[in-house]
Amino acid sequence: MSDLISQDAGYGSTARKGCPFHDIRQRLRRVGLRPTRQRVSLGWVLFARGDRHISAEMLYEEAMKEKIPVSLATIYNTLHQFTQAGLLRELAIDGAKTFFDTDSSEHHHFVVDGENTVIDIPAEAVDVAALPEPPAGYEIARVDVVVRLRKIEAAEG
Repeated sequence: MSDLISQDAGYGSTARKGCPFHDIRQRLRRVGLRPTRQRVSLGWVLFARGDRHISAEMLYEEAMKEKIPVSLATIYNTLHQFTQAGLLRELAIDGAKTFFDTDSSEHHHFVVDGENTVIDIPAEAVDVAALPEPPAGYEIARVDVVVRLRKIEAAEG
């Protein structure tokens, strides 16, 4: 994260660009999560750059660059806690790749095949005309539309 100011311990209160630690602490408290040092530090790394799609491995690399002492297991646990609290949306792509979206509003996604690229689609740009009736005892929580893209090969000439 070259546009961010790093600090040796990864915790502390030096001036940084993006979402201040104080804002992250408040955001965590609002959703019922205790603002531990690791959650606050990871929340800052996640949310300081605005809305984006990130995998656990990508977040781990960013945390290491920021010198935040954290394991990949803690990254996964934190991402799932943030998702359950409504701070993130989980996007399972092909069952093997999972991204976490920092924009928890209603919207859909383009996924570029063969790349780690996810692009937002505004909710109003997708028309889901009819949904099936859910089984007895269930209700539809939300609809996620994933549109897969592939690059068009340039014609040789």
